[in-house]
Amino acid sequence: MILLLHLLSFLSPPPASAICGGAGGLGYIGKKVGGRTPVQDVGTNREIQDLGRFSVAEYNRMRHDGCGSRTHGELVFSRVVAAERQVVAGINYYLKIEAARGGPLGSGDGSDGREVFESVIVVRPWDWSKVMLDFGPSSSAMI
Repeated sequence: MILLLHLLSFLSPPPASAICGGAGGLGYIGKKVGGRTPVQDVGTNREIQDLGRFSVAEYNRMRHDGCGSRTHGELVFSRVVAAERQVVAGINYYLKIEAARGGPLGSGDGSDGREVFESVIVVRPWDWSKVMLDFGPSSSAMI
């Protein structure tokens, strides 16, 4: 009988306090599904740097579509300084991008100084697509 009770104790689920962070806590074990996770080694991550270049190119393209003038205000990509990724229906990337305002198109001199921008890109690997959802000045400088 004691052996049977001992075996049943191994088969029963753990108490809720062990799963929920102890003493009535609401914690969880493992990563949050759909949560953002930081991307490590952003400076050397080729995929992340390519997404930053894509963001700046899309911003420049969208800014000038239909305007006719492509002389001033082009952004010149410098680097991605921080990134997070979120796996949902595709992969959302939240990037902090350092870029400079260039002079006339083609000069690429970045003489106006560097600024930090935030961009959101969704990548769907199964259909080889990427779309920029948002691009704008960063609310917090992170250089």
